[in-house]
Amino acid sequence: MIQTIDLRGTRPTPASLLAAVPRALTDVATASDVAADLINDVRLRGEEALLDQAERLDHVRPAYVRVPLFHIEEALDGLDPSVRTAIEETIRRVRLASAAQVPAGVTTTISAGAVVTQRWQPVSRVGLYVPAGKAVYPSSVVMNVIPAQVAGVASLALASPAQSRFDGRVHPTILAVAGLLGIDEIYAMGGAGAIGALAYGVADIGLAPVQLVTGPGNVYVAAAKRLIRGQAGIDSEAGPTDILVIADDEADPLLVAADMVSQAEHDELAAAVLVTDSVSLARRVEARLTELAVSTTHSERVTIALGGTQSAIVLVDDLTVAAAFSNAFGPEHLEIQTQDPDAVLERIENAGAIFLGAHSPVSLGDYVAGSNHVLPTNGQSRFSSGLGAYTFLRPQQVVRYDRDALHAVAGHIVALAQAEALPAHGDAVTARFVDEA
Repeated sequence: MIQTIDLRGTRPTPASLLAAVPRALTDVATASDVAADLINDVRLRGEEALLDQAERLDHVRPAYVRVPLFHIEEALDGLDPSVRTAIEETIRRVRLASAAQVPAGVTTTISAGAVVTQRWQPVSRVGLYVPAGKAVYPSSVVMNVIPAQVAGVASLALASPAQSRFDGRVHPTILAVAGLLGIDEIYAMGGAGAIGALAYGVADIGLAPVQLVTGPGNVYVAAAKRLIRGQAGIDSEAGPTDILVIADDEADPLLVAADMVSQAEHDELAAAVLVTDSVSLARRVEARLTELAVSTTHSERVTIALGGTQSAIVLVDDLTVAAAFSNAFGPEHLEIQTQDPDAVLERIENAGAIFLGAHSPVSLGDYVAGSNHVLPTNGQSRFSSGLGAYTFLRPQQVVRYDRDALHAVAGHIVALAQAEALPAHGDAVTARFVDEA
């Protein structure tokens, strides 16, 4: 069912590891033309385009694109008490962890009268995207909203697709969680068109453009985020999920397989990878995967994901190579289930979130760990990070020099300006000391 990649007997180079990494046969670029058409349609026709796209892609024409308050109130009233309790605990934990992500401002005195202050300024308006395709993601509301609120973002707009089984409304659980968090600017719109609407605004529904768009989605959402970058910032091009487990012979094969299946149930393109130095464990995990794939609720989806080119059991000689392979893969979720997980952790450079030991499954991070589950996929953890309060903050340097401090470096500025053939730069400084000249 799942392929095996055997790297034993080799000391692979970083380049050969990258070549060995299993990936789905998809590319965000392939969805760009479709995404661009949807975005341009929204820019030209506004609300009517959003309604038409919902009817064609979500199979329902919502009565409202801008969600009325009574929809939120009704959703809150109907929220299952056990779900509400779980969401409130998730909110509490994510708020605690997010608060630790806000850097402190620092003031540095360079010399007498010369001060540079590093401050962190939140963007003022953010668009949050919450998908609702094969599953519903109220937890993603929490993961998007809480870090933005902690960072001090003043204006938040949330978009989620209209649901045909709820008569064109946004899924009621998503609405209810948004209501719990005090979000009342919500739009029933999904996919690439929603990303374009957030970035460029839609005047006829009162949607003002945002400065930053965050949140996961399918390949068309990822393509749209790539296209609007420059008009607005983005967190990352989050696409189908992935999990990589580094395990040795001490790991429980049932737990490893269960964690791989938990991510495979998201999407047929989800990646589930085990990297191990134990042939015995590999065989036992493969057997467990076969058992679980048949018995799990989303059996067909899981079977396709595990059998895809993006999933694999990778055999290596030792855990040093396992860590090197993981760094090349750049997992969204990395689990380390070994006898000494901290020793492996020391070799890890690239990962969206890391889960240590048998009792820290990815499912914990998806919900109530306190960490954020909006993470870079498709190897992007090699150069980017997951969502956090810092995503919504911009570092700004505030420079304050008095006359004496500027005078002390005036000669240096003039010398450098002349060296760069930009004499007016030097003149802007010497003009402040004309009386002395």
